[in-house]
Amino acid sequence: MNEEVEKITPYGTELSKGEQVEQMFDSIAPAYDFMNRAMTLGIDKLWRKKAVKMVARTAPKKILDVATGTGDLALTLARAIPDCLITGVDLSEGMIAVGREKILKAGLTDRITLEAADCLALPFQDDEFDALTVAYGVRNFADIPAGLKEMNRVIRPGGMVCIIELSTPVNPVIKPFYRLYTRGIIPLLGRMISKDTRAYTYLPESIEAVPQREKMLRLMEQAGFSTTAFRPLTFGVCTIYTGIKTPSKPTSAK
Repeated sequence: MNEEVEKITPYGTELSKGEQVEQMFDSIAPAYDFMNRAMTLGIDKLWRKKAVKMVARTAPKKILDVATGTGDLALTLARAIPDCLITGVDLSEGMIAVGREKILKAGLTDRITLEAADCLALPFQDDEFDALTVAYGVRNFADIPAGLKEMNRVIRPGGMVCIIELSTPVNPVIKPFYRLYTRGIIPLLGRMISKDTRAYTYLPESIEAVPQREKMLRLMEQAGFSTTAFRPLTFGVCTIYTGIKTPSKPTSAK
């Protein structure tokens, strides 16, 4: 299933998926936050708070927020965990520019740093962070298994990964209404608000194709995470995935 989502690209051009994702988010960056609130009726704030509460229980001091976008999750983390330092990375300079303005306005430039980076080649040392978060970004990875392994590399042994990702409801009553909303109303909102029509038809396509629930957990486990779990939210339209970086086994003396 991850091969399917990796083939789905925003524009279907000859550019790589990563380049197209960067182009798409640069295009929609000015309207991104407003569009998120409109699409989810503001419930995305509750989803972030639930995820942050899970991360906060581990009392991390250094957190990496992958696919940080305009910094919403980084800001929520900083407000909920007063002593932590957060680094946010994203492909899109346009999204980062919006995020930096929000962080400056919030007075949190001393605790949150944003920089451009590719999730498949993170510019950090092994075991550098106590926790890692990613919100709505995994389905945009050009190579999901490689991205998960790279995320695992930069977390310390015993550290937590927390992934928020949009998902497809399994309830047969909810599912047709969800499909109507994502396939019909969201693209219409996208045309009205962001002017990038393809970005919001790519959205439901990538949601439907991304590995979900047990399939995502298997990929996380293959990447080196243990104690994996998922929690569906709001009838299953969003799912939080968590895992712990498996501590290395000590090498026995020969």
